[in-house]
Amino acid sequence: MSATAFISFLTLSLLTIPSSSSLQSFIFGGCSQQKYTSASPYESNVNSLLTSLVNSATFTNYNNFTVQSPSSSHDTLYGLYQCRGDLSTPDCARCVASAVTQLGSLCLDSCGGALQLDGCFVKYDNTTFLGVQDKTLVLKKCGASIGYASDTLTRSDAVLTYLGATDGSFKPYRVAGSGDVYGVAQCVQDLSATECQDCLSDAVGRLKTDCGPAASADMYLAKCYVRLSERGAHSSGGHDNNNDDEIEKTLAILIGLIAGVALLIVFLSFLRKVCEKGKGGK
Repeated sequence: MSATAFISFLTLSLLTIPSSSSLQSFIFGGCSQQKYTSASPYESNVNSLLTSLVNSATFTNYNNFTVQSPSSSHDTLYGLYQCRGDLSTPDCARCVASAVTQLGSLCLDSCGGALQLDGCFVKYDNTTFLGVQDKTLVLKKCGASIGYASDTLTRSDAVLTYLGATDGSFKPYRVAGSGDVYGVAQCVQDLSATECQDCLSDAVGRLKTDCGPAASADMYLAKCYVRLSERGAHSSGGHDNNNDDEIEKTLAILIGLIAGVALLIVFLSFLRKVCEKGKGGK
């Protein structure tokens, strides 16, 4: 079949936990050009596979399946899903269910399809891609330039260096932060440790070359991605802690003023009663 055509779109510090709604935000998706016939064995295989992906996501954040067809090798179907490494099982399950639902609309009657949401990735095809290295550029997004003479750029380089480095162990999900700069990287877990490292290193290199001194950047390859963000410039659905702090300070000031006014009213009322008693005594 023809290749899938995609539609564009250190732990040094802790990343902000995103809201559930942001996990289902659309990043990119695409469908194969080849179509299957409705009510065919292939359609049955697609439904079976997608059901297996949704069910499996209630237990683990990654899995892959192969649905064999006894009648034709062309009807054999391959699929996988993967959730972001920091997601809880319930959030992962909700994300995968949403991705499968969206794929049903996006890739209606397509033999293959892929969808990346903020919190998860789902793909199926009748050409095997499981365990196959693929560094094809799928999505590149560069934010505003921050200039080369910047402390933020130094922090960005440190974060990207960590995300692209290896200590010899298999780390498909990586997160790093330095000051206000945050980064996250992940490769699909059907890759070997060496292939994963190769993909992430390539993604980091492309991000540095193509986006330069950007405050935020996304680099998605077919089997891995790297995302860089500066708080307030770009985020993957988290809250801006600076804004949260300002809100909390404002609320504290308002509460303090209200309490102060209330005490003043009580004090004035007390003085009035004292004065009235004094006048009565005369």
